Amino acid sequence: MASPNNHREHLRRLAGKNNHRSRPARQRFFTGVIEHVAAEAYLITHLAFTLLRYLGVGYRWITKLLALGCYAMLLMPGFLQVAYYYFFSSKVKRSIVYGDQPRNRLDLYLPADVSEPKPVLIFVTGGAWIIGYKAWGSLLGLQLAERDIMVACIDYRNFPQGTISDMVNDTCQGISFVINNIASYGGDPNRIYLMGQSAGAHISSCALLEQAAIESENRDSVSWSISQIKAYFGLSGGYNLLDLVDHFHNRGLYRSIFLSIMEAEQSLKKFSPEIKIQDPCIKDSIPLLPPMFLFHGTGDYSIPPIASKRFADALTKAGARAELILYDGKTHTDLFLQDPLRGGKEDLFEHVVSIVHANDSDALAKDAVAPPRKRLVPEILLKLAHNISPF
Repeated sequence: MASPNNHREHLRRLAGKNNHRSRPARQRFFTGVIEHVAAEAYLITHLAFTLLRYLGVGYRWITKLLALGCYAMLLMPGFLQVAYYYFFSSKVKRSIVYGDQPRNRLDLYLPADVSEPKPVLIFVTGGAWIIGYKAWGSLLGLQLAERDIMVACIDYRNFPQGTISDMVNDTCQGISFVINNIASYGGDPNRIYLMGQSAGAHISSCALLEQAAIESENRDSVSWSISQIKAYFGLSGGYNLLDLVDHFHNRGLYRSIFLSIMEAEQSLKKFSPEIKIQDPCIKDSIPLLPPMFLFHGTGDYSIPPIASKRFADALTKAGARAELILYDGKTHTDLFLQDPLRGGKEDLFEHVVSIVHANDSDALAKDAVAPPRKRLVPEILLKLAHNISPF
């Protein structure tokens, strides 16, 4: 019979072997994370310098750049926590390839339990058509995943890597990929929702109406249908470019750059959803459009709230289902950043969740007793960020 000392020695040897086996796996994991962090940092830096190169030297953008730096520093406590989740959580599937063009990647945020198919929200980030990036949706992805909603954040080519038609095409392809492949990740292909914020709201609504036009022409090569989108959420979007050219110019996105992004002045109507919805060519597809929910803050100076109001009116006039929800005093980033970083319960988030879970009594029951979300940034920093925000 083996002595206790021999038995302990045997256990130590086994533990040493197991540690030796697991060490390479851990090293590979951390090496992969570090490589991904480096790649993301390089891309973000490249985007920043691209923006500077195209804006040129000017008083407006210099002051906004300084304000942006201060704004980001104030919110850094929250950003660092979200970044840790983004890079280290096993529930985040980063950079899934959905197409063959540069930036054709998406991030997928999974709920803790995917034993049953979950509703899916496709999110298209903003960024003035120049610095949009899929990771900007990580806070939304984290918080919706906590409510059992899967989130797919689509990346797309930005200017000057691409122009507006490339952005719309990339978004259409990303939507198609999610609809046709999400079941393999635990998502429910029969419960797909689409959301865009700022420039992403413009691009995603263009994609929706572009698909409507394709379906009106009865083309054979249709990889997804607008009828598969259960609802559309547009957050702080601009939907009539003709009304926004001069406004953006006065805020530092100069007319020459904006027209380059939008493929010249003659293309502004083509890429204005408010105008496009009135096109008789898509009349037959309008009944297929999902309910359109447009959210906007009345204190938004980046894109005035009248942009959402006019689009909602145009949708209603065309026969689509549209609802405008205004938030008193909220700025361009309050609804998307400061309020979620504040924690607790906030109206926009709860509104979106209630629509996604509308036909799921079990999910609604869980939502009713869900704890308030964790605060990520102290209130004093949020108030300072609100006051200094360049948006």
